[in-house]
Amino acid sequence: MAEVRFVAIGDSFTEGVGDELPDGTVRGWADLAAQGWADATGEAVEYANLAIRGRLVWPIVDEQLEAALALHPTHLSFNGGGNDILRPNADIEHIADAFSRVLRRCDEQGVQLILLSGANPSGQLPMGDVFQRRGDLLSAAVQTRIDDRPDVIRAWNWPDAELSRPRYWSPDRLHMNANGHHRVAARVLRAVGVEPPAEWWSPGNELPASPAGLAYYREFVGPWIKRRVTRTSSGDGRAAKYAEWVERMPQ
Repeated sequence: MAEVRFVAIGDSFTEGVGDELPDGTVRGWADLAAQGWADATGEAVEYANLAIRGRLVWPIVDEQLEAALALHPTHLSFNGGGNDILRPNADIEHIADAFSRVLRRCDEQGVQLILLSGANPSGQLPMGDVFQRRGDLLSAAVQTRIDDRPDVIRAWNWPDAELSRPRYWSPDRLHMNANGHHRVAARVLRAVGVEPPAEWWSPGNELPASPAGLAYYREFVGPWIKRRVTRTSSGDGRAAKYAEWVERMPQ
Protein backbone atom coordinates (compact mmCIF):
# COMPACT_ATOMS: atom_id res chain seq x y z
CA MET A 1 0.00 0.00 0.00
CA ALA A 2 1.32 3.43 -0.96
CA GLU A 3 2.31 5.79 1.84
CA VAL A 4 0.22 8.57 0.25
CA ARG A 5 -3.37 7.82 -0.71
CA PHE A 6 -4.89 11.04 -2.05
CA VAL A 7 -8.58 11.42 -2.91
CA ALA A 8 -10.17 14.58 -4.30
CA ILE A 9 -13.84 15.59 -4.09
CA GLY A 10 -15.58 18.61 -5.59
CA ASP A 11 -17.02 20.07 -8.78
CA SER A 12 -15.62 21.07 -12.19
CA PHE A 13 -12.67 22.85 -10.58
CA THR A 14 -11.45 19.55 -9.13
CA GLU A 15 -12.65 17.32 -11.97
CA GLY A 16 -10.35 19.33 -14.24
CA VAL A 17 -12.75 21.02 -16.67
CA GLY A 18 -10.88 23.46 -18.89
CA ASP A 19 -7.75 21.32 -19.02
CA GLU A 20 -8.84 19.04 -21.85
CA LEU A 21 -6.44 16.52 -23.36
CA PRO A 22 -6.33 15.67 -27.09
CA ASP A 23 -8.54 12.61 -26.56
CA GLY A 24 -11.28 14.77 -25.02
CA THR A 25 -10.76 13.69 -21.42
CA VAL A 26 -10.02 16.25 -18.73
CA ARG A 27 -6.90 16.33 -16.57
CA GLY A 28 -6.81 19.22 -14.09
CA TRP A 29 -4.88 20.26 -11.01
CA ALA A 30 -5.67 17.17 -8.92
CA ASP A 31 -4.31 14.79 -11.58
CA LEU A 32 -1.24 16.99 -11.93
CA ALA A 33 -0.73 17.19 -8.17
CA ALA A 34 -0.94 13.41 -7.77
CA GLN A 35 1.72 12.88 -10.43
CA GLY A 36 3.83 15.75 -9.12
CA TRP A 37 3.63 14.31 -5.60
CA ALA A 38 4.95 10.97 -6.83
CA ASP A 39 7.70 12.63 -8.85
CA ALA A 40 8.83 14.84 -5.96
CA THR A 41 8.94 12.04 -3.38
CA GLY A 42 10.15 9.28 -5.68
CA GLU A 43 7.38 7.01 -4.37
CA ALA A 44 4.08 5.78 -5.77
CA VAL A 45 0.94 7.73 -4.91
CA GLU A 46 -2.53 6.17 -4.87
CA TYR A 47 -4.99 8.66 -6.35
CA ALA A 48 -8.78 8.87 -6.74
CA ASN A 49 -10.97 11.72 -7.97
CA LEU A 50 -14.71 11.67 -7.30
CA ALA A 51 -15.41 15.25 -8.42
CA ILE A 52 -18.21 15.90 -10.90
CA ARG A 53 -18.83 19.16 -12.74
CA GLY A 54 -21.87 21.27 -11.95
CA ARG A 55 -22.30 20.02 -8.39
CA LEU A 56 -23.44 22.36 -5.63
CA VAL A 57 -21.54 22.15 -2.36
CA TRP A 58 -23.96 20.05 -0.30
CA PRO A 59 -24.49 17.45 -3.06
CA ILE A 60 -20.69 17.16 -3.18
CA VAL A 61 -20.69 16.36 0.53
CA ASP A 62 -23.73 14.09 0.39
CA GLU A 63 -22.68 12.14 -2.70
CA GLN A 64 -18.87 12.09 -2.60
CA LEU A 65 -17.55 12.45 0.95
CA GLU A 66 -18.46 9.06 2.42
CA ALA A 67 -17.46 7.24 -0.77
CA ALA A 68 -14.09 8.99 -0.60
CA LEU A 69 -13.57 8.13 3.07
CA ALA A 70 -14.51 4.50 2.37
CA LEU A 71 -11.33 4.29 0.27
CA HIS A 72 -9.30 4.87 3.48
CA PRO A 73 -7.23 7.78 2.17
CA THR A 74 -4.37 9.46 3.98
CA HIS A 75 -5.27 12.83 2.39
CA LEU A 76 -8.58 14.23 1.15
CA SER A 77 -8.92 17.50 -0.78
CA PHE A 78 -12.13 19.49 -0.79
CA ASN A 79 -13.37 22.52 -2.67
CA GLY A 80 -16.90 23.62 -3.43
CA GLY A 81 -19.27 26.55 -3.47
CA GLY A 82 -18.39 28.10 -6.82
CA ASN A 83 -21.62 26.92 -8.41
CA ASP A 84 -23.61 27.98 -5.34
CA ILE A 85 -22.47 31.60 -5.40
CA LEU A 86 -23.57 31.86 -9.04
CA ARG A 87 -27.15 31.27 -7.91
CA PRO A 88 -29.53 34.00 -6.65
CA ASN A 89 -29.91 34.19 -2.86
CA ALA A 90 -26.80 32.15 -2.13
CA ASP A 91 -26.60 31.37 1.61
CA ILE A 92 -22.92 31.88 2.42
CA GLU A 93 -23.07 30.44 5.94
CA HIS A 94 -24.90 27.34 4.75
CA ILE A 95 -22.27 26.84 2.05
CA ALA A 96 -19.47 27.25 4.58
CA ASP A 97 -21.16 24.74 6.89
CA ALA A 98 -20.29 22.08 4.31
CA PHE A 99 -16.60 22.73 4.94
CA SER A 100 -17.18 22.18 8.66
CA ARG A 101 -18.90 18.86 7.90
CA VAL A 102 -15.97 17.68 5.77
CA LEU A 103 -13.49 18.68 8.47
CA ARG A 104 -15.45 16.85 11.17
CA ARG A 105 -15.65 13.64 9.15
CA CYS A 106 -11.96 13.77 8.28
CA ASP A 107 -11.16 14.21 11.97
CA GLU A 108 -13.33 11.23 12.84
CA GLN A 109 -11.60 9.07 10.23
CA GLY A 110 -8.06 10.29 10.89
CA VAL A 111 -7.67 11.74 7.38
CA GLN A 112 -5.53 14.80 6.60
CA LEU A 113 -7.74 17.47 5.04
CA ILE A 114 -6.51 19.70 2.21
CA LEU A 115 -8.83 22.69 1.76
CA LEU A 116 -8.77 24.71 -1.43
CA SER A 117 -10.42 27.91 -2.46
CA GLY A 118 -11.22 28.23 -6.13
CA ALA A 119 -9.49 30.63 -8.48
CA ASN A 120 -11.16 34.00 -9.03
CA PRO A 121 -12.60 34.73 -12.52
CA SER A 122 -14.65 37.75 -11.38
CA GLY A 123 -12.79 40.37 -13.40
CA GLN A 124 -13.82 38.81 -16.70
CA LEU A 125 -17.38 37.66 -15.94
CA PRO A 126 -20.71 39.39 -16.54
CA MET A 127 -21.85 40.69 -13.13
CA GLY A 128 -18.39 39.86 -11.87
CA ASP A 129 -18.72 42.29 -8.96
CA VAL A 130 -21.48 40.12 -7.49
CA PHE A 131 -19.34 36.99 -7.85
CA GLN A 132 -16.37 38.82 -6.32
CA ARG A 133 -18.35 39.94 -3.29
CA ARG A 134 -19.84 36.51 -2.66
CA GLY A 135 -16.49 34.80 -3.15
CA ASP A 136 -14.89 37.16 -0.65
CA LEU A 137 -17.64 36.42 1.88
CA LEU A 138 -17.34 32.66 1.37
CA SER A 139 -13.56 32.76 1.74
CA ALA A 140 -13.90 34.67 5.01
CA ALA A 141 -16.60 32.32 6.32
CA VAL A 142 -14.51 29.22 5.59
CA GLN A 143 -11.41 30.81 7.09
CA THR A 144 -13.30 31.54 10.31
CA ARG A 145 -14.18 27.86 10.66
CA ILE A 146 -10.55 26.76 10.57
CA ASP A 147 -8.82 29.66 12.35
CA ASP A 148 -8.01 27.39 15.29
CA ARG A 149 -6.91 24.45 13.11
CA PRO A 150 -3.32 24.97 11.94
CA ASP A 151 -3.21 21.25 11.09
CA VAL A 152 -5.58 21.74 8.14
CA ILE A 153 -3.58 22.08 4.91
CA ARG A 154 -4.61 25.21 3.02
CA ALA A 155 -4.22 25.99 -0.68
CA TRP A 156 -5.89 29.37 -1.15
CA ASN A 157 -6.32 30.34 -4.79
CA TRP A 158 -9.05 32.99 -4.56
CA PRO A 159 -6.67 35.83 -3.52
CA ASP A 160 -4.05 34.98 -6.17
CA ALA A 161 -4.09 38.02 -8.48
CA GLU A 162 -1.79 36.35 -11.00
CA LEU A 163 -4.20 33.43 -11.36
CA SER A 164 -7.03 35.86 -12.15
CA ARG A 165 -5.33 37.02 -15.38
CA PRO A 166 -7.03 35.92 -18.65
CA ARG A 167 -4.05 33.74 -19.68
CA TYR A 168 -5.04 31.22 -16.99
CA TRP A 169 -8.66 30.81 -18.12
CA SER A 170 -10.46 28.82 -20.78
CA PRO A 171 -12.69 30.56 -23.39
CA ASP A 172 -15.79 30.25 -21.17
CA ARG A 173 -14.01 32.55 -18.62
CA LEU A 174 -15.36 30.39 -15.79
CA HIS A 175 -13.01 27.40 -15.83
CA MET A 176 -9.23 27.49 -15.68
CA ASN A 177 -7.24 26.32 -18.68
CA ALA A 178 -4.11 24.13 -18.50
CA ASN A 179 -2.05 27.11 -17.33
CA GLY A 180 -4.41 27.70 -14.42
CA HIS A 181 -4.59 24.06 -13.40
CA HIS A 182 -0.79 23.83 -13.34
CA ARG A 183 -0.55 26.88 -11.07
CA VAL A 184 -3.14 25.45 -8.66
CA ALA A 185 -1.34 22.09 -8.65
CA ALA A 186 1.90 23.88 -7.78
CA ARG A 187 0.19 25.57 -4.82
CA VAL A 188 -1.24 22.28 -3.56
CA LEU A 189 2.12 20.52 -3.78
CA ARG A 190 3.85 23.30 -1.88
CA ALA A 191 1.09 23.18 0.75
CA VAL A 192 1.69 19.45 1.36
CA GLY A 193 5.42 20.06 1.67
CA VAL A 194 6.89 19.08 -1.67
CA GLU A 195 8.32 21.36 -4.33
CA PRO A 196 6.56 21.48 -7.73
CA PRO A 197 8.33 22.07 -11.03
CA ALA A 198 9.12 25.79 -11.16
CA GLU A 199 7.47 26.23 -14.56
CA TRP A 200 4.09 25.18 -13.16
CA TRP A 201 3.77 28.55 -11.40
CA SER A 202 3.71 30.46 -14.68
CA PRO A 203 3.34 28.14 -17.68
CA GLY A 204 4.13 29.70 -21.02
CA ASN A 205 1.46 27.95 -23.09
CA GLU A 206 -0.45 30.13 -25.54
CA LEU A 207 -4.05 28.94 -25.35
CA PRO A 208 -7.26 29.97 -27.17
CA ALA A 209 -8.72 33.29 -26.08
CA SER A 210 -12.33 33.88 -25.14
CA PRO A 211 -14.69 35.06 -27.89
CA ALA A 212 -15.82 38.65 -27.53
CA GLY A 213 -19.19 40.38 -27.37
CA LEU A 214 -22.31 38.56 -28.52
CA ALA A 215 -20.30 35.51 -29.56
CA TYR A 216 -19.34 34.91 -25.93
CA TYR A 217 -22.93 35.22 -24.72
CA ARG A 218 -24.22 32.95 -27.48
CA GLU A 219 -21.63 30.23 -26.92
CA PHE A 220 -21.38 30.20 -23.13
CA VAL A 221 -23.83 32.41 -21.25
CA GLY A 222 -26.93 31.29 -23.15
CA PRO A 223 -26.42 27.55 -22.50
CA TRP A 224 -25.71 28.28 -18.82
CA ILE A 225 -28.98 30.23 -18.49
CA LYS A 226 -30.86 27.42 -20.24
CA ARG A 227 -29.53 24.89 -17.72
CA ARG A 228 -30.71 27.10 -14.86
CA VAL A 229 -34.18 27.49 -16.38
CA THR A 230 -34.54 23.76 -17.08
CA ARG A 231 -32.95 22.78 -13.74
CA THR A 232 -30.34 20.64 -15.42
CA SER A 233 -26.61 20.41 -14.77
CA SER A 234 -23.53 19.95 -16.92
CA GLY A 235 -22.75 16.98 -14.67
CA ASP A 236 -26.03 15.14 -15.16
CA GLY A 237 -25.37 11.51 -16.09
CA ARG A 238 -21.64 11.77 -15.43
CA ALA A 239 -19.67 9.47 -13.13
CA ALA A 240 -16.45 10.08 -11.24
CA LYS A 241 -13.42 9.69 -13.48
CA TYR A 242 -11.41 7.80 -10.83
CA ALA A 243 -13.85 6.25 -8.37
CA GLU A 244 -11.23 3.73 -7.26
CA TRP A 245 -7.52 4.05 -6.67
CA VAL A 246 -5.19 4.51 -9.60
CA GLU A 247 -1.44 4.40 -9.05
CA ARG A 248 0.80 7.29 -10.03
CA MET A 249 4.41 6.19 -10.33
CA PRO A 250 7.42 8.56 -10.28
CA GLN A 251 8.55 9.57 -13.75
